Amino acid sequence: MTGSRSLSSGLRALRPAAFGVDPSGERMQRIRRSPNYADGVFRNPEGAPRPDGAMREFAKSYFRKEERVQRAPAGVVPVHATTLADLAAPPASGLRLTWMGHSSVLAEIDGHRVLFDPVWGERCSPFAFAGPKRLHPVPVPLAALGPVDVVVISHDHYDHLDLPTIKALADTDTLFAVPLGVGAHLEHWGVPADRLRELDWHETTKVGGISLTATPARHFCGRGLRNTQHTLWASWVVAGDEHRIYHSGDTGYFTGFKDIGTEYGPFDATMIQIGAYSDFWPDIHMTPEEGMRAHLDLQGDRPTGVMMPIHWATFNLAAHPWAEPGEGTVAAAHAAGARVALPRPGEPFEPTAESVPSEPWWRGVALVPKGGWPAVEKTATGETAVADAAGADKAVAEEGVAEEGAVDEGVVGKAVRDTPRDKATDAGDPESVPTG
Repeated sequence: MTGSRSLSSGLRALRPAAFGVDPSGERMQRIRRSPNYADGVFRNPEGAPRPDGAMREFAKSYFRKEERVQRAPAGVVPVHATTLADLAAPPASGLRLTWMGHSSVLAEIDGHRVLFDPVWGERCSPFAFAGPKRLHPVPVPLAALGPVDVVVISHDHYDHLDLPTIKALADTDTLFAVPLGVGAHLEHWGVPADRLRELDWHETTKVGGISLTATPARHFCGRGLRNTQHTLWASWVVAGDEHRIYHSGDTGYFTGFKDIGTEYGPFDATMIQIGAYSDFWPDIHMTPEEGMRAHLDLQGDRPTGVMMPIHWATFNLAAHPWAEPGEGTVAAAHAAGARVALPRPGEPFEPTAESVPSEPWWRGVALVPKGGWPAVEKTATGETAVADAAGADKAVAEEGVAEEGAVDEGVVGKAVRDTPRDKATDAGDPESVPTG
């Protein structure tokens, strides 16, 4: 027994700090009391499984050399050059969103500043030398961003909960709103317990004049080699005196979006995950078409408000071409008659303004599909629409999407480690890392 304890202690000493810690004590007791926790794990709505099936087959396709080149931009990703200057004045409408890349968004809402899923690190990985590498720089240094009232975390995967970023924010006065159990990681990294607001689904906390509500999502959790499913995942509703916004976190499509919209909507803006999807795990990530369907569900099946696509373009986490989520979002918005915002990383915009960023900016730095890009036309508000949605689907298909696929925060896991492949390029192909 003594030898076993020594071995266990030695393994814990080798555990990277980025793995975080499992919940324990009163936090674990609260988790066990959750209506969303049963048989030792958190449960998904509608019985969505974790993405363990067919992973070896996925890994084989993911590392084919001829497909790898399509999964990264062919040029330099354009980052908005004047973000700090643009943020210096308050939003005229009271609501402004600034997409910092991937799922990181600064929301200025009714006099408060909310930072969703901030990832300023170079890699979404527990290691500085391995894992998916950033495809564009962050638009502004974290230290220059200014005061943030509350940081909102959707779940504990590496591309949403970044150790270096959290440690930097731990030295500020900001509060943290996180799903149940995730607070254990943050306390381990130096965030004081009195600055944590840890919520189960449908629980609400107030920060100044805004309320933040954790709402259901269809995903999973885990950061280490052993995923205990003891931390919850969530989407988030933020409501102020005048405006309401929604951030999806990571999620597969499920009928619960309608319930969220009925109880908390409609929304001036939704931030919806539309990247890193795959036929191998359709229950945990949405395609652009599913993302648009979720937006409409949240808005009571009406094309109101603005949908902004997130969870794409910043890290190479997917087997689909790099530009496909953007193209698919434009096509889906056109088909639904919905308003969509397409900002460059770091480009602030006000969702309730007469116009929002709408140029398909990625086309200037992506591989051109066979047959060229589908035609676009300007709407009365100056926004972009795909003139031929069927043509858009065809062009995207010809770009090389024989199959959709994604690597979510190290989802490939053991399958990737066991699959022979050529050396990944430094353009963003993910190296194998422990399952996240």
